[in-house]
Amino acid sequence: MRFMENLVFVLIFIGIIGAVLNGGTLVHSAGPFPCDPSTGLSSFPFCDVSLSIADRAKDLVGRLTLQEKVQQLVNGASAITRLGIPKYEWWSEALHGVSNVGPGTRFAAPVPGATIFPQVILTAASFNETLWEAIGRVVSTEARGMYNVGLAGLTYWSPNVNLFSDPRWGRGQETPGEDPTVVGNYATRYVRGLQETDGSDPNRLKVAACCKHYTAYEIDNWKGVQRYTFNANVTAQDLEDSYNPPFKSCVLDGNVASVMCSYNQVNGVPTCADKNLLAGTIRGQWNLNGYIVSDCDSVSVYYNQQHYGATPEDAAADAINAGLDLDCGGFLGKYTGSAVNESKVTESSVDQALVNTFTVLMRLGRFDGDPAKQPYGNLGPNDVCTDEHQQLALEAARQGIVLLKNDGALPLLASNVHSLAVIGPNANVTRTMIGNYAGTPCKYTTPLQGLSVYTSTVYAPGCANVACKGNDSLLAGAVQTAGNADATVLIVGGDLTLEAEALDRTSLLLPGQQQQLVTQVTAASKGPVVLVIMSGGPFDITLAKDDNKISSILWVGYPGEAGGAAIADVIFGSYNPGGKLPVTWYPEDFAVNVPMTNMNMRPDKATGYPGRTYRFYTGKTVYGFGYGLSYTKFNHNLVKAPELISFPLDACSQMKSNSCEAFSVTHTKCQDLLLEVHVDVNNVGPGDGSHVLFLFSAPPSNTLESPQKQLIQFRKVHVHAGATERVLFNLDVCKDLSIVEPTGTRMLPVGSHLLHIGDVQHSVLVQISS
Repeated sequence: MRFMENLVFVLIFIGIIGAVLNGGTLVHSAGPFPCDPSTGLSSFPFCDVSLSIADRAKDLVGRLTLQEKVQQLVNGASAITRLGIPKYEWWSEALHGVSNVGPGTRFAAPVPGATIFPQVILTAASFNETLWEAIGRVVSTEARGMYNVGLAGLTYWSPNVNLFSDPRWGRGQETPGEDPTVVGNYATRYVRGLQETDGSDPNRLKVAACCKHYTAYEIDNWKGVQRYTFNANVTAQDLEDSYNPPFKSCVLDGNVASVMCSYNQVNGVPTCADKNLLAGTIRGQWNLNGYIVSDCDSVSVYYNQQHYGATPEDAAADAINAGLDLDCGGFLGKYTGSAVNESKVTESSVDQALVNTFTVLMRLGRFDGDPAKQPYGNLGPNDVCTDEHQQLALEAARQGIVLLKNDGALPLLASNVHSLAVIGPNANVTRTMIGNYAGTPCKYTTPLQGLSVYTSTVYAPGCANVACKGNDSLLAGAVQTAGNADATVLIVGGDLTLEAEALDRTSLLLPGQQQQLVTQVTAASKGPVVLVIMSGGPFDITLAKDDNKISSILWVGYPGEAGGAAIADVIFGSYNPGGKLPVTWYPEDFAVNVPMTNMNMRPDKATGYPGRTYRFYTGKTVYGFGYGLSYTKFNHNLVKAPELISFPLDACSQMKSNSCEAFSVTHTKCQDLLLEVHVDVNNVGPGDGSHVLFLFSAPPSNTLESPQKQLIQFRKVHVHAGATERVLFNLDVCKDLSIVEPTGTRMLPVGSHLLHIGDVQHSVLVQISS
């Protein structure tokens, strides 16, 4: 009998493990879960799914002691055993795939890795909103599959929606670029992909996303200036039209479940203690349906390093009174209780913070009982690293790659290239391709591996690493290799030793001897030379741009786990590149003359400050925002667009001056005034291709320190050779043609607005009529 009992136990155990490993319905092995009927602790009202989530969250919080409450204010939330609530780790990351950066997620059997997409800056270069959302859906599916086997959480502190307005910023690679419209649209679509469920209740969440780092955060460690103590002096104008719009879009359009405040101060106040920024704007004006979390240890940082708050209790109270709900760190757990006892913050304010966080967990279904019986309870290891997901990672890399130069040498014909020299410090890398905040990928395809699929290759690194110092012997070998090959692909750029969190650049030139490597290999090559820049941020590659012996230049970002295959597909013509630069590529003079600490977007003639981003920058560029070539050619034809928009005379009552040069969109009846713009895109080149159509607007000149031009909308369209596709833009007059005046008020200028669509320009007159 004992033997039979043991045999039955073993068979049951094998069955359970098999179900887990094979993605069956029995996938939950994450340990205890709230409202578990087997514990006898599932009869509380907060476990009753027939009640509203708001009532359930209030019931739960109302049952906690003060000591229990404060231990729920931190990312490593303690178990509440008497109520059957296990501990929960809030911190997980999913910037471009499920990551193990935070303690809430780990890779181990039965899920050793996840699909790692290109770093965000390259995915943004696709300008394909459908793709952005599709990636979010894949990431949330894999996250749920990992959660169901105890390897991940449900709350993901991604995406990063700061502007990449300084090319030296080490974390710019994590962002969708420099334009507020692009970054806001990316945030909206990626968040929807992560969060939206297949059910009918829009308040339910698949996983909970978080838009970070709010706000005006784009300096980490530059010449001794640290993010932990940096005070960003930002004008009301720049906050309203540059730094804050992506977060506003994330909340209002993406319905994100969380916003993270940043380390830095804004105008002398730590963002995580700024009531105007948190309670006033995020929750008040934008009506966040979720929680506000600090960047990790931010509360401790502003007390201990910024010396904000007379005592730890004051600092804790400042955070909660400002609207912070959760501390990534232990500071609030340690000092909030005494802050309440000292009447620096009320217990009801603590309660509201917890209602906000528990509401999100309930929207995720965490208090609905057995996860295996809930939506997505059937997901498991077999839903991670699927062929479909990995194919999407490849497609994302292909779509983002930007062709910067081409004299006709690309695409290479494999039949004409019998020997391909593959050279450079990034020619055979793996980890470099996934950038930062990445997890363990399903597998890698290096550039060398990808190119070797098409033809015979000879590899010479040329440099031991991207620092490229003391590489004379390697350099000589690379030169010899290039001289013996039919064509050369030279892959240079950066990695996380050059640009990363806590590491900003001080130069925009290729590091070390990389430029020497490029010059000497190019001179020795007997065939076409393809220069590939693998990096997050831009480089000043003017020498390569102007070198006639360099046939073609590609920027490939950090292209993810399938990056090598994508690079090869573009070089050999299996894929026609259609990516566009999401950031301006500045010359080295920018890095020499412009301090990272100057957060002003607008130029200053008096000081010679050139401004930032294509909207305001007045200096020379290496390549402009939105630049990118194709193997085919596209023409544009404006089919339909408004010419005159009239507003009644009473709009003048809101004018800034008697000259009626601009009026407030808030006080004018122009909301939802939509006008159509129709554009035909003609593919007049030799092959099929995808094209990004940008619709820019240039406001009347010399109006309220306005942008030179600003992106209104964009569309990605695939056009067959010889065909025409019509693209429709719905022009929201108040939103798209307005600008922000110096006090931060959005105004609609009167006069001629110039629409830019490729090489086509069209004037739209905004006037006041009696």
